[in-house]
Amino acid sequence: MASTGEKLRIDKYLWAIRLFKTRSLAGDAIDKGKVKMAGTPVKASRTVQIGDEYEVKTEARKWVIKVTALLYNRVQYSEAIKHYIDITPAEDLEAIQFQASSFHTGKRLSKIGRPTKKERRDLDSFMDEED
Repeated sequence: MASTGEKLRIDKYLWAIRLFKTRSLAGDAIDKGKVKMAGTPVKASRTVQIGDEYEVKTEARKWVIKVTALLYNRVQYSEAIKHYIDITPAEDLEAIQFQASSFHTGKRLSKIGRPTKKERRDLDSFMDEED
């Protein structure tokens, strides 16, 4: 842990609490305006204070977090979640669950894209029968 006098940047904090996989991804999201405090986009060099609330849009979902403690180094998930409170509104969480169930079935939609290997063999055998 760093001393209490040391300042903690928002990009490093978001990486340390595991909202982003790398610090550069956190910095890119901040540069694109996907991290806001009170509706205003923040800069990567912004100092994090206990009690701050941030809106963060990641690729997976939208977060609204409240800082409860400062975390200077990346730690395992079970430790990282102790340093913030997820105060994301319920309707945002429900939208994510609906989207996940409807869009990520894991199966290829029929008649879209290239045929599978089995479908290709069936087509080839069908075409050979006609000759």
